[in-house]
Amino acid sequence: MYWYNHHHRDLPWRNTKDPYLIWISEIILQQTRVNQGYQYYLRFIEKFPDIQTLANAKEEDVLKLWQGLGYYSRARNIFYAAHQIMNDFDGKFPADYHDIIKLKGIGSYSASAIASIAFKQSYPVMDGNVLRVISRVYNIITPVDCNKGKNEILSILHLLIDKSNPDIFNQAIMELGAMVCLPQNPKCETCPLNDLCIAFMNNNMSAFPVKTKKINQRFRYFYYLVIKISNMDGEFIYLNKRTNNDIWKNMYDFPLFESEKDLNLNDDVIPEINKFIRYDSYLVKGFSKMYKHQLTHQTIFAYFIELEISHPLKLENKFIRIPFYELNNYPIPKLIDNYLKNSNINTK
Repeated sequence: MYWYNHHHRDLPWRNTKDPYLIWISEIILQQTRVNQGYQYYLRFIEKFPDIQTLANAKEEDVLKLWQGLGYYSRARNIFYAAHQIMNDFDGKFPADYHDIIKLKGIGSYSASAIASIAFKQSYPVMDGNVLRVISRVYNIITPVDCNKGKNEILSILHLLIDKSNPDIFNQAIMELGAMVCLPQNPKCETCPLNDLCIAFMNNNMSAFPVKTKKINQRFRYFYYLVIKISNMDGEFIYLNKRTNNDIWKNMYDFPLFESEKDLNLNDDVIPEINKFIRYDSYLVKGFSKMYKHQLTHQTIFAYFIELEISHPLKLENKFIRIPFYELNNYPIPKLIDNYLKNSNINTK
């Protein structure tokens, strides 16, 4: 606690007890580094300063503000939970852990963080930083990616947590993991726990936390059709809204077909375009380089085929046709954004 009081970073969500602001910060910082999430947090609370404003927004506006941050289910869950709070708690953020954890997208970690920081309830947090600190200090050899290992660490945290100041305790141990007890090259010499840390004494910090599970990667090949049409009213492009239970749900990309392997342009891609476009005539204007996009459990290899058509698609009811300059109004995945930055499409 002494270390935290003198060394913690001055972050805006630490200068408030407003559960709404703490909630937004905790969700943004899941799977996201502080230096990346900081500006997103500021923009988010400027646009949606309270639960009522968020609940009255459009989901597309929330997703657009989240664009580039990844893990978009977090944004959809925040939007859904805002409606839960309005409907089930009269628009007031619930003040009890057991009610907080009922909100969409909030698990035990987020509920503990909000309950302890906003309401001083004695629930220890257990994120990646905390798992690393405790497993090193106490030499926990049980894998932390299984329930047994997590429960072992949680039992220790329940014994350690300061019942009078659970908010400071939780923030201190998370901050220690983020600033000192790093995954690689930890700063053990300056760590306030180095005289207690078994891993430091044995000089085997890199062995912790112990994990057994390996992430199975799925490889996907996306062939995007960037279909353009011009008429007397201007230049237009087709977008696809992703509504299936897949990555980037409710965000927008281009019409596409997917393959499990890399396809040959003439032998494979053109016949697929013919199936897709059907009886509409088209002109291939360009074929992009391969764009690689890494997700936690998936690797996407994407190509963008620029097509020009003279008449509206017969499949137009499956997609939306918009002017080029409106592209910036739609929430799009980072993969699409990266392509647009390298293309000659004028989105201004």
